Amino acid sequence: MKPTLAAISILMALFLFSCRQKEEQPQEQAVEAPPQMSAHPQIAGDLHTGVVQEVLQATAYTYLNVRENDANSWIAVTKREMQPGQTISYVGGLEMKNFESKDLQRTFETVYFVDRFAGDGPSVSASQESAAMPHQTKPSIDKKEISIEPVAGGITIGELFTNRDSYAGKTVLIKGQVTKINRAIMDRNWIHLQDGTSGAGSFDLTITTQDDAAVGDVVTFEGTITLNKDFGSGYAYEVLMENAKRKTPQ
Repeated sequence: MKPTLAAISILMALFLFSCRQKEEQPQEQAVEAPPQMSAHPQIAGDLHTGVVQEVLQATAYTYLNVRENDANSWIAVTKREMQPGQTISYVGGLEMKNFESKDLQRTFETVYFVDRFAGDGPSVSASQESAAMPHQTKPSIDKKEISIEPVAGGITIGELFTNRDSYAGKTVLIKGQVTKINRAIMDRNWIHLQDGTSGAGSFDLTITTQDDAAVGDVVTFEGTITLNKDFGSGYAYEVLMENAKRKTPQ
């Protein structure tokens, strides 16, 4: 039996409708990136400085529209208080295309998830790149006129630097005063401690931790000592306490 003209017309209409439906289906959106995805595979060495134009607060992230020279771009940093007009600096970022923020119910054409970030301060020039990153082996930090007794079972910073080889890979307990802190860089906080002692010409210990503190706090941290740690880009530490936990005073 030959198909009628009407049947052929119906079949063609159904075929065209099916094609149009496939074309109109939205593309799958990117899943919101967790903090540990922050990386710099594309523009790792570039330092950017600009002025915040717009701030959008989500649950875990703060989205910033930043104007650098004559161009605007969106970046996302771990949640913090920011205001339009602030000058910020950041290094690199994980580029996400057509990124959907479910919190904001908004899709960004391009957004960079950044973890090397300096805000709430003056512009950072290329020669001051360390302001947006952890300090190098010899940070430009003044020695504090303090005297802090070691905690029971702990050691002094001077003892650690003097006998660094004997502490490599070991877990130690150190009490000191916080002299500087850089938060949420490479998914961890970077805290500098001093206790008034020194050894082998060093007096300021850098620790990495998920815990927080404020400059001026006298705190006790327990962590593993690593020697000659190199994060690349010239950022290396002769002595570093890693994965440290803040201990409650007994």
